[in-house]
Amino acid sequence: MSVDTQTVKKVARLARIKVSDADAERMTGELNAILGFVEQLDEVNIDGVEPMTSVVEQTMKKRQDGVTDGGYAADITANAPASEDNFFMVPKVVE
Repeated sequence: MSVDTQTVKKVARLARIKVSDADAERMTGELNAILGFVEQLDEVNIDGVEPMTSVVEQTMKKRQDGVTDGGYAADITANAPASEDNFFMVPKVVE
């Protein structure tokens, strides 16, 4: 796959990036080089290779999912301008 100057200008317009004609010519060559490298990656045989998120094998660190603090609703709402049954009360904003 290769791109031309018109494609570069169209992508730049969609991205809301101002690109001069000289920059579009330069970017055309750069984008074609990048796409050529990506096409080379299609030639690599990946049969039997498991997908991975990192090049180093690692396990995620997990913590116990539990309540570690709480039960202070009355203390939290004590400084509120208006509260009821440990809930903040706010003025109605939508009619």
